[in-house]
Amino acid sequence: MTMYRRLTQIVALLLAVIAFGTAGYAFIERFSVFDSLYLTIITVASVGFGEIPRDLSTAGRAFTMVLIVFGLGSMAYGLSAVTAFWVEGDIRNIWEKRKMDAQIAKLRDHIVLCGGGHTGRSIAAELLKTRTPFVVIEHSPAEEDALRKIGESVLYIIGDATTTDVLKHAQVAHARGLIACMPEDKDNVFTLLSAREMNPSMRIVTRIVSDESRPALTRAGADAIVSISTIGALRLASVMLRPTVVSVLDAMLREPGDVRVEEIPVGAGVAGQPLASLKLAERIGVSVFAVRQASGAHRFNPPAEYRLTPGDVLIACANPEQLRAARKVAMEG
Repeated sequence: MTMYRRLTQIVALLLAVIAFGTAGYAFIERFSVFDSLYLTIITVASVGFGEIPRDLSTAGRAFTMVLIVFGLGSMAYGLSAVTAFWVEGDIRNIWEKRKMDAQIAKLRDHIVLCGGGHTGRSIAAELLKTRTPFVVIEHSPAEEDALRKIGESVLYIIGDATTTDVLKHAQVAHARGLIACMPEDKDNVFTLLSAREMNPSMRIVTRIVSDESRPALTRAGADAIVSISTIGALRLASVMLRPTVVSVLDAMLREPGDVRVEEIPVGAGVAGQPLASLKLAERIGVSVFAVRQASGAHRFNPPAEYRLTPGDVLIACANPEQLRAARKVAMEG
């Protein structure tokens, strides 16, 4: 029951008691409406008993006793209902916060999402669909309800992502990546500076609002800088020109089905070997259709004789079990 409904019921009950008392005194003792109302209020409030007429009839005294019982009972109910509402709410909120903090403290190899606005919530929904562990940091308490609506399992922190304490709370030191999507570039820069210092090896992706901020974001430690407007434009063009390709890739990237497109890092154990020597297709059934080289260049449909180097990332298509096996082979040979 909402607070508004409880308050409505309490007020209605008190008004009913006052109306009952006023009508009772007016009928039994033949007092005026004002005198009856006045006597009812001081009786219900348990004050001013010295002003109650001593020449009340027996029926009037009996009615007064009944009115006192009803009045005190109504006020006690109202007070207990309001107190219970607030206490239960506070206890529930405290318990939920402690439970969430305990879950956040256990996070490892997760994503820290800084910014829980419209863009951040869309990213959170995507991470939730792909079953990627993450925690959201949002500065405004007004966004808390919106974050809860994404899913019951969404972990979030209401705080300033530019501060070290909040980043520590989000277990940035143990995260595999950070996404900064706050609406101001300066906030993203400050967040990246602190996060990169706490975790030099994690991947950092940031939103950019103004191209003038690109150098600052790069110096702050961003691995990738994304312009929402530019990506949106490219997406619109792709959906128009290649709708089937976009649909298939979306399904493979997002849906928790059997076939996925994933990254497979190349380790030092296979450095210098040709791609064919791994026999990923023959042994495991994994198809490699692209390689992102350590230099940042891409090789699509790499030939069998392509020589692997540390830092290369294979882009492969397979089911989760096959991908796990392929990662082990690509790291150890």
